[in-house]
Formats: sequence, C-alpha cells, structure tokens
Amino acid sequence: MKRLSRYRRHKAAAPLLLVIALLAIGTTFSVASASVKQSSKTFARTAAIDEGKQIFLKGCSSCHGLNAEGGAIAPSLIGVGAASVDFQVGTGRMPMADMSTQAMRKTPVYDAEETAALAAYVASLAPGPAVPEDSVLNYERDGSTAEGGELFRNNCAMCHNFAGQGGALTQGKYAPTLMGVEPKYIYEAMITGPQSMPVFSDKTITPAEKLSIIKWIKAAEAEPNLGGASLGRVGPVTEGLLGWVLGLGLLIGVAVWLATKAR
Repeated sequence: MKRLSRYRRHKAAAPLLLVIALLAIGTTFSVASASVKQSSKTFARTAAIDEGKQIFLKGCSSCHGLNAEGGAIAPSLIGVGAASVDFQVGTGRMPMADMSTQAMRKTPVYDAEETAALAAYVASLAPGPAVPEDSVLNYERDGSTAEGGELFRNNCAMCHNFAGQGGALTQGKYAPTLMGVEPKYIYEAMITGPQSMPVFSDKTITPAEKLSIIKWIKAAEAEPNLGGASLGRVGPVTEGLLGWVLGLGLLIGVAVWLATKAR
C-alpha cells in the first residue's frame, strides 16, 4: 500500500491515468458503435427480406410458387441469386404475362427499392450471384477496349452480332441488342445467363475481362456512322444484298417505265 501511495503522488500519475481513461472510453465507444452499426445493418436486411417476400407473394408466387420452388410454367428461383432478380426485374423482363414467349425488355413494374427487396428475399433462400457493386463496375479504369473486342467476338458475336446489335436464334428466340444497356445489367447477364444465354463464370471470363467487354460495348455504342445509314450493322453480306436488291430493283423499274413511255 505504501508503494502504491508513493506512485500515486508521482507527478506523472495524473496524466497517465487520464490517458488510460481516454483509451478505455474510446475502446468502449468503438465496440459499442460497431455493435450498433452491425445491428442496424442486420435490421435493415431483415426488413428488406420481409418486404421482398410480401412483394414476391403478391406479384411472383402465382408462377414461381409460394416458396419460389417453381412450377409448370416458371422455373425455381432458389439459388439464382440477387443478380438474376435484379437483371430480370430491373430491365422489366419480369413479371411477364405470357411465359411461353421470350421475355422482352420493357419499362420496369417495380422501382429500385422494391427490386432490391425482391433480390434480397430471393438471395436469402440460397447462395447465388450477388448484385455487383459500383466499385466493381469501373470499366473505364479497369477495362481494355482492344481486349474486350477480342473477347466479344470470340464469345458473344455469334448471337449478339459482331457489333452488339442483336440477332435471331432458333425456335423464334433472339439475342437482344446491347446498345443502351446499363453496364450493371451487362455484367449481371454474363454471371447469371438469362434465357438462352450461357453463364460466363469467373473462371471462363474473369471479372477484369468482363469489364473489358463492357468497355468495348460502350465504345461501339458511341462510335459514329461515318458511312451514313448503319442498316442495323448486320454485316457486309446482308447490307450488300440489300444494296443490290434496291439498286437493281430501281434500275429495272426505271427501264420498265422508259419502255412503257417509248410506246
């Protein structure tokens, strides 16, 4: 006790105790703040899942089942992930009235918050691809236009056309145009494989290569038509055939008109 009394009278005792007290208060505050933030995030996620479930039961369960297990006309949503829901609902492809036809891009039925809630609910059912964050989609910084063009021609051009304009597929289906599509939806389509499109996993096409593809698509979208009308950029064979048919048809029409006048 005498030793403690001696140290307590030391001139450095008060500042040292003050520093220890401040450290203790700071540590306690940090731990408490982290706990509150974590609790807030958990509460917000739970609320979003509950809201998404209600939206699902009202607008989606008639086709996909009450528990998203799928049905006779719609597939199961268990394990498709939040990215698939965000793509289908965010682009207006879902919900759709006629499941026998290919889903077309249209004005979304649900707003961004409702779409996020639906995605959170489906993601809670089983693990699946997540919605890419904005930091992941920085294609202007991380992408390469030259590499993206090569990857697009090797993996995408056979369906979407060499210029990303879209094209016809078998059994009345088609690959939609990629012009004017948000980068997030292009990325989500590659990782989820909607409808006839295959899934391009990160082992097949890495995230950096996906950004390069997006960068090339955006470059093609901004490219001016220096030659005049693009005719959909469907290719030189089709465009040449159209030119020949119109040109020859015009010449034949003029020849017939002149012969008629000569009589």
